Amino acid sequence: MLLLRLFLVALFTAGIAALGAGTASAQPEETGPTEQVLGTLQTSRSGPIEGVQVTVTTADGDEVDEVETDEEGRWAVEVPGPGQYVVTIDADDLPDTVELAGEDNRTVTVDEGRRQAVIIGLEDGSRGSGGGTVRAVQLLVDGIRFGLLIAMAAVGLSLIFGTTGLTNFAHGELVTIGAIAAWYVNVQGGVSLIPATIIAMVVGAAVGAISELGLWRPLRRRGTGLVAALVISIGLSLLLRYLIQIVYGGRSSPYDFPTGRAVDYGLFTLTNRSLASIIISIVVLVLVAVMLQRTKIGKAMRAVSDNRDLAASSGIDVNRVILVVWMMGGALAALGGVLLGLSDQVQWDMGFRLLLLMFAGVTLGGLGTAYGALVGSLIVGVFVQMSTLVIPNDVKYVGGLLLLIVILVIRPQGILGSRARIG
Repeated sequence: MLLLRLFLVALFTAGIAALGAGTASAQPEETGPTEQVLGTLQTSRSGPIEGVQVTVTTADGDEVDEVETDEEGRWAVEVPGPGQYVVTIDADDLPDTVELAGEDNRTVTVDEGRRQAVIIGLEDGSRGSGGGTVRAVQLLVDGIRFGLLIAMAAVGLSLIFGTTGLTNFAHGELVTIGAIAAWYVNVQGGVSLIPATIIAMVVGAAVGAISELGLWRPLRRRGTGLVAALVISIGLSLLLRYLIQIVYGGRSSPYDFPTGRAVDYGLFTLTNRSLASIIISIVVLVLVAVMLQRTKIGKAMRAVSDNRDLAASSGIDVNRVILVVWMMGGALAALGGVLLGLSDQVQWDMGFRLLLLMFAGVTLGGLGTAYGALVGSLIVGVFVQMSTLVIPNDVKYVGGLLLLIVILVIRPQGILGSRARIG
């Protein structure tokens, strides 16, 4: 009970401090607009496109500003206030190998205090070259990369459910915290991204440990039911998400890391950062699998996940195992957040937008099993990307959720889940 009070006091203090920091940082900007439209022009083959003129006008045709994309292909324009704006690019500034996939303008709605990202379709010839098979292979590779990223964050979510029975809706915020911690160390602190990622993983592990010691363990001791704990996790998710928004803001920011051009591997192309993301994900997930199979703490995790009471009666320190699970889950979620930020930039709600896909992967593979989370996340990632062959890119996440519904109708326990637990 004392730990719970200390945790709530700490959260309240952090919230007041963050609110003060957010207010202080906002004061210098009171005289100027806080709304923006921004975007990045790049394709898989050409990489970032520099020097393209971007014009932003109001819905009535009045020009707001005119800028050019930088060496990373990025551009941003401050707008006078909320409302509808038309973003137009000069197609003549595009390289000879790149052309517009649709119209050269896009109408967007900017909400108060928001920085609205704008996507204008570009075509570099990679989609149509060699027939539909090449595009399918490209989407398959992108799906594997995305699935591995989901699995990175979902393994911890699955282990937490397996050892405690908690459906943790605040797990997405661990992803966001890791991405933003790395951003502050990398961009604001001037530290290269690799050390910043390691620091972010330590921060994620620390947040996971504080959550377990200060909130979830005292609630378990008091006999709080799983439904009540689920509701508490939703409240914690909302609290953390908006504290993050106060501290970080609503902007979308990249890491200080070179984008680089995509490398042509024949049937598909990959940027160096995408290739690094795949390699890092595979290495880390293999290390997690080895840890679960070969180490003493890994075997204890599997024992507690299978039957907590039997594990406790055999001499396993269940609370210690659960603490390690929370720390490992936080570190993996933070790493997943950094990898997601590399591809999609860092945003205050990025973990929340990934949360449903994490749940889809965990449920599809089998609740409570780390290997099930890996298999389910890979299937969800590949299906989401491949579904764009037949559905618009804007609604591709719906395909993953539809796949989850179909699989659960056929096999409710998931791919690697057990029909019943005995003992």
